[in-house]
Amino acid sequence: MRLVLYLFLNFSIVGLFLYSKLLPYKDRLSPRNRSLFNFFDGFFDPVLRFFKRFFKPWMVGQGLAVDMTQVILLLLFLMLLKFV
Repeated sequence: MRLVLYLFLNFSIVGLFLYSKLLPYKDRLSPRNRSLFNFFDGFFDPVLRFFKRFFKPWMVGQGLAVDMTQVILLLLFLMLLKFV
């Protein structure tokens, strides 16, 4: 059971990274890659929308902000990975 949770968390971390990188380009993905992206979008989008209620973007410059929800989710995954 621990192995399954460990693999799930690692898969989720890699998926979150790819999701964050491909989100601006989701309209240009090939059909095969779009289906994989839609899988991760169905998983991450509700979670990230939930976190957006509590964590606002962090201003890092004039008119430039970092979406903290992805950072918070990554930290949660890493902390869970530590305890598995």
